[in-house]
Amino acid sequence: MEGLLVVIAIVVLVGLFLVVTYNRLVTLRQRVKEAWSDIDVQLKRRHDLVPNLVETVKGYAAHERQTLENVTRARQQAVDVRGLSPEQRAQAENMLTQALRQLFALAEAYPQLRAVESFTQLQEQLTATEDKISFARRFYNGNVRDYNTSLLVFPTNVLAGMFGFTQEQYFEIQDAAERAVPQVKFTT
Repeated sequence: MEGLLVVIAIVVLVGLFLVVTYNRLVTLRQRVKEAWSDIDVQLKRRHDLVPNLVETVKGYAAHERQTLENVTRARQQAVDVRGLSPEQRAQAENMLTQALRQLFALAEAYPQLRAVESFTQLQEQLTATEDKISFARRFYNGNVRDYNTSLLVFPTNVLAGMFGFTQEQYFEIQDAAERAVPQVKFTT
């Protein structure tokens, strides 16, 4: 009788471990999805701001058509990859970031454009959105790290494989210029 109670206790403990581990993995996976949703919301906001910015610049820099077309094309590519993997989204967003940099560099050549209130407001909104995207990216990547780590540690890795849990991709910067550490040089 005592042996049967020990076997039942072991089975209950193993079952409890399986339930707790499974529920933890589900919770972590949901946090990753929620964090991705935060990124998606901020990217949509960014995509919505870009056409207004391009239209504002068009009136002042009509002969800079190539830059404006690059921004518009990069925005459309970023919109078109919605629903794809974080890696594909990151690549398209990095292209949009580069195009926006060109647009803001163009704006520097037109002082009268920088004085236009709507351009200044759009630029400030876009800057705030970029900050939110950066925060959302860090939050997402932190959740992916926690989730992927849970999938890789023993004995959870065995259970994760049995239940079909797979690793998530990080939302990473692929542009080498963005990864580079800025060089500060003081001249005397």
